[in-house]
Amino acid sequence: MLVRWFYDPTLTYEDNYANGPFGAFAGDDAVLAADSPHEVFLGHPVHRPFGIPAGPLVNAAFCEAAFRQGFDVNVYKTVRTGAYPCHPFPNVLNVHVEGQLTLDKAGAPLLADGDLSRATSISNSFGVPSRDPDVWQPDMAAAVAAAGEGQLLVGSFQGTHPAPGVADRAAAYVADHVTAARLAAETGARVLEVNLSCPNEGTGNLLCFDTESVVRIAAAIKEEIGDLPLLLKMAYFRDDAALAGFVEATRGIVDGYAAINTIPARLVDADGAQALPGSGREVAGVCGGAIRWAGLEMVERLARLREAGDGFTIVGVGGVLTADDYSALRAAGADAVMSATGAMIDPALGAKVRALG
Repeated sequence: MLVRWFYDPTLTYEDNYANGPFGAFAGDDAVLAADSPHEVFLGHPVHRPFGIPAGPLVNAAFCEAAFRQGFDVNVYKTVRTGAYPCHPFPNVLNVHVEGQLTLDKAGAPLLADGDLSRATSISNSFGVPSRDPDVWQPDMAAAVAAAGEGQLLVGSFQGTHPAPGVADRAAAYVADHVTAARLAAETGARVLEVNLSCPNEGTGNLLCFDTESVVRIAAAIKEEIGDLPLLLKMAYFRDDAALAGFVEATRGIVDGYAAINTIPARLVDADGAQALPGSGREVAGVCGGAIRWAGLEMVERLARLREAGDGFTIVGVGGVLTADDYSALRAAGADAVMSATGAMIDPALGAKVRALG
């Protein structure tokens, strides 16, 4: 029987936002006794550099619950400079993958359905919805305040492409990122993350693969936010040279990298038809255990690049379902580790990582 996830995929995004979190996260009591933090992440003492990445923590109530459950470094869901709708329901399906979701497998249709009772890999097809800043700014500030001793709230944001007819679209896109960063910084978040890697807007042309644009955007953001730490959220890079070029061009601007988001794949139902309704949703990001290999490999590759020059922070994300997965990413070079699917499946995962010797 499916344990009720703290983000309930059988409900709409709006229902979750209004009524969640659910399951074990719905309680008011902290699951762990207070103790002194004994690690440091981007200059901030933390119990464990482990938490939940941008996505399922859709508002302050979810973030506060995650902190109570022993997840110590949590990311408030990616926000924008204006209200933006969610993709139609459903957004989360069980993606059937035999073994790991290699890039070859991702190039072929994958069966996806609503039976989540044994799911370990799922679709992530929301379209990066956002409230208006008048709503999300005070709510993110409440999430920042919900962090206890040894805990940290990271604010995630992204730019929105300008409307048709804007004269200098590239400049407007940079400016929107800067505005989003300023609005997020005003909440008191002590670390920011710019999302360059979300495949949920119907395109495979992810911003993180456009190094020239990322350099312009990241430099403009840092000019706006100053010394506030900035992470770049990345997708999986196929090519070592492209990854090396990206890091070389940005490592002097930003404080670190979070990798990965998801692996895009075409999802179909049992009849071979598009699994998720609506235009532009033939392809969706897949997350969970099937992409563990990609998250681990990216951490390893980033760690090798870090050895070649000035240091930077690495956040390992992707396929973390167990405390052993956390340990593997730390051993590979991650300064922090995050889990979304794993945390939803096992709300005790934060406590299990805290219990590691």
